[in-house]
Amino acid sequence: MRHVDGGPSLFIDAEPAPASVAREVAEGLASQPPSLPPKLFYDERGSILFDEICRLDEYYPTRTETAIMQDFVEEMADAIGSGAVVIEYGSGSSLKTEALLSALHEPEAYLPIDISREHLLRSAARIAHRHPELKVLPVCADYTSAIPGLAEFAASRRSVVYFPGSTIGNFEPSEAQDFLGRIARLVGPGGGLLIGVDLRKDPCVLESAYNDAKGVTAAFNLNMLRHINDRLGPTFELDAFQHRAVWNDSDSRIEMHLVASRPTQVRVNGHALAFETGERIVTEHSYKFTRAGFAELAGRAGWTVQRVWTDPQELFSVQYLSAGS
Repeated sequence: MRHVDGGPSLFIDAEPAPASVAREVAEGLASQPPSLPPKLFYDERGSILFDEICRLDEYYPTRTETAIMQDFVEEMADAIGSGAVVIEYGSGSSLKTEALLSALHEPEAYLPIDISREHLLRSAARIAHRHPELKVLPVCADYTSAIPGLAEFAASRRSVVYFPGSTIGNFEPSEAQDFLGRIARLVGPGGGLLIGVDLRKDPCVLESAYNDAKGVTAAFNLNMLRHINDRLGPTFELDAFQHRAVWNDSDSRIEMHLVASRPTQVRVNGHALAFETGERIVTEHSYKFTRAGFAELAGRAGWTVQRVWTDPQELFSVQYLSAGS
């Protein structure tokens, strides 16, 4: 365990090993269609690029969710209640968390969980400096998998998971249900989930958000390949792929791809996979929900929606859910 800039040391260090990354990359590329897991967006450079995306004019989710938080954070704090342990999945820069932590009533601890170690430790140090009365316990891990020690820590406390952004939309529907079910079991009966849920809207707004004029989202998408090369050694020819994002109305999702701009080979685990011009790798699906559709999904996973806060245009929602018995 170590400190960054005088901040807190890692509470749990479960950063995925290179061997597990290689296995996931190989399995994803062998699937049909070929795919890569979105968590591989988030090395240090990917986290910085995502922060830049969040400041773009076209990217409505962050500023809309931030405005919702500013308008209703006291109500959210009341819904969470006093003395809670707040566990944030995919904490990143923890920028939206600042307002929530300031409004909460005597929270017991804050556990930010992120896969990008350096980004996590810098954010945890900032939070600890601004909230000296709060126990800040950073966890470096892939939150989509079991995290050693987390369930035992949460079991004896009243825990609430904070899952901002629209990341729940990056799971396929069956995966989202399983994931929400795991959170329900983690926090137990009486626990809570404060979650950002992106809503269906004009497809032009959606496609602009994922194809910004400055090309930041394209750089973010392509950085996944650079990250994999850094972790596994030469795997992808970086100049052989281009970013593409399109709206799929029938499935209610944005589809983000890396498209081969010329014939290329991808080498992983000692094997070479050929991609012809125009062949695609899926890097992200971002599902958009109706309020009723998300409530149904959450209900199947053991949750009851207690409160929903939205902006006036209903572009985005923040929802508080309670776990059943």
